[in-house]
Amino acid sequence: MTAEASDTNTKVARVIRKYDLDGMGANLETAWTGESGERTSLRDLADEFNEAVLEAALREANVSSVSVNVSSAYDALRGESGSSKTRTRRHLEREGIDVDELTGDFVTHQAIHTYLTKEREASLPAAGDGMVERKVETIEKLVGRLSAVAESAISSLASADELDTDGYDVLVDVRAVCPHCGADVPIGELIRRGGCGCTAKSEAAEE
Repeated sequence: MTAEASDTNTKVARVIRKYDLDGMGANLETAWTGESGERTSLRDLADEFNEAVLEAALREANVSSVSVNVSSAYDALRGESGSSKTRTRRHLEREGIDVDELTGDFVTHQAIHTYLTKEREASLPAAGDGMVERKVETIEKLVGRLSAVAESAISSLASADELDTDGYDVLVDVRAVCPHCGADVPIGELIRRGGCGCTAKSEAAEE
């Protein structure tokens, strides 16, 4: 039995079961605690959860994703008022969806927090618990992505004869410069070392 099937005390758990959102609980926990990289805020998780609920409701009603854009529909439904919200409600109702029941199943960020902490017993890592390596890993992933985008751009431009060749080596180097001592250090090394060391050097000299 999955965690989603056994957890029944919170609204989030009930909605997960109602819409057969298998794996949602684990995904929420991973995103909130930052196990896979950067942490996702509870508010963003609530929005992602609610969009998944809307998508599941559309799927159950056999509504094509071409007919209804999930993100746009969700943004309209959570709006205070206006013609966009009214049009979206009417469209969904014509598709056979009970909009009041659907929006009643939307959850808040507080509900997400209660589910994660009470039912999944999840908690945020301590400030120093692997934070350094997670931050360095995130930066390195972004550097790799930027390098890949640059290489792709060079290749595309060379193929279109907008660039003389595609044989260039792309180097992406993110560095930090200390405003006090002028030390120029690779960002990963700086984070792992806890700084450039100039403060410690000045304190040692005073002693």
